[in-house]
Amino acid sequence: MIKLKSKKFCRGSFKFGGSKGSDKGSCNEGKNNVGNEIKWELRPGGMLVQKRESGDSSTGGELITVRVSTLSQWHDISIEATSTFGELKMVLALVTSLEPREQRLLFKGKEREDTEYLHMVGVRDKDKVFLLEDPAIKERKLHTLARGQPIRTISV
Repeated sequence: MIKLKSKKFCRGSFKFGGSKGSDKGSCNEGKNNVGNEIKWELRPGGMLVQKRESGDSSTGGELITVRVSTLSQWHDISIEATSTFGELKMVLALVTSLEPREQRLLFKGKEREDTEYLHMVGVRDKDKVFLLEDPAIKERKLHTLARGQPIRTISV
């Protein structure tokens, strides 16, 4: 969160024939107000916007529950909506035995990159994300296991 102080710009009354002392509503209004500070946030797209006031300001964002489904099981993961798929992979690495680089996450039929944000692609509470093991890494694992152990052939 970035905090920037707001400046109040004002215009004096420069009308012809107006009295100099009749600046009603001049810049001195609210100078001593403590609530004049505007809180800003940097959005994922790089846009600087005024921070929305929410009921709970202690968390960085809204928590959503994502159901991550593998071929044989599923996991309910609670994560902030503003997280990336890479961060979701790191949480899944704790739950599953797959490292983040071994994981492929699919949402709405497309594989998602680690840098994509959940809320930007439309992931909402209780949405389903598919977790697949990267086939190239899976094949490498099988080759290393095969080298370490003798391969048995079945004769008929």
